Amino acid sequence: MTVRLLSIETAVPDTVIRQEDVSRLFAEQPGMTRLGTRMVRSAFAGAGVSTRHTVLPELGIAAAATITGDDAATGRTDDGTSAPHAPGRNGAERAGDDAAASPFVDPATRRLSSPGTHARNQLYTEHAKRMFVTAARAALDAAAPGVGLEDVTHVITVSCTGFFAPGPDVRVAKDLGLPANVKRMHLGFMGCNAAFPALQAAYTACRVDPDAVVLVVCVELCTLHLHVRNDTDTIMGNALFADGAAAAVVTARDVAVPGPTLELVDFETTLAPVGEEELAWSVGDEGFEMILGTYVPRIIDDHVTDALAPLLDRAGLSAERIPLWAVHPGGRSILDKVQGRLALTDEQMAPSRGVLADAGNMSSATILFVLERLLRAGDEGTVAALAFGPGLSIESALLRVRPASETA
Repeated sequence: MTVRLLSIETAVPDTVIRQEDVSRLFAEQPGMTRLGTRMVRSAFAGAGVSTRHTVLPELGIAAAATITGDDAATGRTDDGTSAPHAPGRNGAERAGDDAAASPFVDPATRRLSSPGTHARNQLYTEHAKRMFVTAARAALDAAAPGVGLEDVTHVITVSCTGFFAPGPDVRVAKDLGLPANVKRMHLGFMGCNAAFPALQAAYTACRVDPDAVVLVVCVELCTLHLHVRNDTDTIMGNALFADGAAAAVVTARDVAVPGPTLELVDFETTLAPVGEEELAWSVGDEGFEMILGTYVPRIIDDHVTDALAPLLDRAGLSAERIPLWAVHPGGRSILDKVQGRLALTDEQMAPSRGVLADAGNMSSATILFVLERLLRAGDEGTVAALAFGPGLSIESALLRVRPASETA
């Protein structure tokens, strides 16, 4: 029995922020020390990110603003105090109109504030509900005429950046008009690699019921949890994380779809013996708190080969024989370590590095963005996919790109 992803569709918020703009914005905030400012510049410049998307238009307005004088790059005078803002360009002068109600940005000074978890989660609920439904509808539309709303038997939703109940699974089912008896599951607070257990659950459902059609939807609004602090974990999170949504339709039905599909072949999960404290995600009084230790890339470097071994052994493959790779872009240093350890080419890493550059790290949704790029590129062959999450957990999968003319 062949289980396939018939479609992958992605969505991002309208507001685009440029890395150099956001770097300057965070570096000039009150309370940033000279060391903190240097860390901001270094982390943002080395993250491998060019642009990101956010559900906070006021953050885009503040980031696009400019200040005048020799201290424009730092927002700081010789004595270490904050330099005053001058009227900005690129629409920043409209901050008072567009960001008046923002709990994140003072419209008069473009200073970032730190709202409580309740305020952040209210914004998550407002935006995530819409993005779950938008991505799900797009994935079903792309799978047509193979499947319709009445065919969906399971909904699996994924998110680690907010909470509400009735949850995203209910919202997707009701807003799309899915059958009332659709089976639902929500995977919450698992982190960046949560798309893999969601896809594995979809795979299992289709193996049990060959007529099943499973809708998998991941939505993450990471920018709702940005903070202005001088510690390295916070600064690195500010440099990497972004907002985005992705959805996929999974089934074993023998249906034709307009484009290439991805066959789900096998999955593996591994907990590294060290590093549990180096990658973590918790709920604080002022939003969620990320621990992204500097040793994470080294831990992944030490353990990624062993983590992949069971998956590759079952398939009778080696890393050298796999042409296509989808590696979760947790950051540029993580991609560098994986590429070096597995001897992957720049071409094999291009989808992952491209998603990181264009959209940043969108937690669980990100690996689907990478797989979408591979599908659209049209190259056939086996795909090895990897993602990393709290624990330190390493999730992996083998997939196979099948051409458009080939059904199950």
